[in-house]
Amino acid sequence: MNPNVQTEQALLGILLLEGTKIKETRLEPHHFSNSGHRRIFTSMRNVDGEGVPVDMVTVTTDLGDGIEEVGGVGYLLEMTQAVPTTVNFHFYEKLLINAYAQEKVRKTALSYIENPNGNALDQLKKELVHIEAGEADPEPTIRDQLTEIATEMTGTSGQTGHPTGFSDYDKMTGGAQRGDLIIVAARPSMGKTAFALNIAMNHCKNGGAVDLFSLEMGTKHLLQRMISTEARIDGQKWRSMCFSNEDYKRSFYVIGEIAEWNLSIHERSQTLHDITTRIRKTAETHDNPLVIIDYLQLITTKGRHERRDLEIGTITRELKLLARELNLPIILLSQLSRGVEQRQDKRPMMSDLRESGNIEQDADVISFLYRDDYYTQAGSDAVEVILRKQRNGPVGTVVLGFEKEYGRFGG
Repeated sequence: MNPNVQTEQALLGILLLEGTKIKETRLEPHHFSNSGHRRIFTSMRNVDGEGVPVDMVTVTTDLGDGIEEVGGVGYLLEMTQAVPTTVNFHFYEKLLINAYAQEKVRKTALSYIENPNGNALDQLKKELVHIEAGEADPEPTIRDQLTEIATEMTGTSGQTGHPTGFSDYDKMTGGAQRGDLIIVAARPSMGKTAFALNIAMNHCKNGGAVDLFSLEMGTKHLLQRMISTEARIDGQKWRSMCFSNEDYKRSFYVIGEIAEWNLSIHERSQTLHDITTRIRKTAETHDNPLVIIDYLQLITTKGRHERRDLEIGTITRELKLLARELNLPIILLSQLSRGVEQRQDKRPMMSDLRESGNIEQDADVISFLYRDDYYTQAGSDAVEVILRKQRNGPVGTVVLGFEKEYGRFGG
């Protein structure tokens, strides 16, 4: 028997015995060489994604009639009975990831032999670097970390995060930092979607990739808002479709630019599982991704929770862990409670976060948007970005200009 298959059996057996390990594994279905094992593991992912414990009963139920195609219930029982101990889980995981990487190298090498060209050679080098770097060992040593710190200190100076396009904000935060969960919260119509779109557009213009999850607004509407911002077209004109010749000229130029961006807008991904799955796919294919989710309170989970605040806590915790695992920033928009309206000073505070749960604990940065003219109707174009929490930096307020008719921030 192929030794990889035996390793796969042992690992699946452990997962059936200790289903919680599915949350910590780096394995994906493609790491399994046996098609039946791939299907069993996919079923485990499905069960976990629904918030249901992974065990013999739930996996069998999810497989349904397909259980016989993967060996039947008896085969699953055999895998659990053959597990001597569950402590070897990460060892088996490492074996499978290494085996998968080596198989990729073998196939890439054969492809290069059959058609030796520059692209094939570059791909082969890339796969060899993955193996040499120890792709299966995610835990760097203290020496590795210190070396990385020293290299960063002596490298090119400048901010360490992705530029947002707002210089004063970037001075305080260093930009959108990789691995950070960044909360941007405000009352409705305060401008948080426009703020997030401005960051998305600036990142795309800098050559980055953006995954934008819009749980409230459709893709077409968001693209219209982006065109208005970039081409300085009054957003109200989309209602009447009455544009000037100059509007057409500027908008067509901007449409051509947006078409070249690495921008993906997802309006149908409503569940936490769908969102995290798409983020993982983007992280696999892009080196410089930024994620924006609009907004937290509309995300649903498939599991059952006694209270909504506990569900919100589950969402923020998983998104924080994902940001850290994939080393990318996730900007998560959030609504505020009506409590802010009852105070004389309506500048938001941490306690105004709706169903706050673990939001304050999980977030690396929490910022609030506040416009005085929202309440006074004074006609000011100033927006305060109030940083109430920054795990690795100062807190304070940055004032940005806001051209409401264009949805354009500046500063």
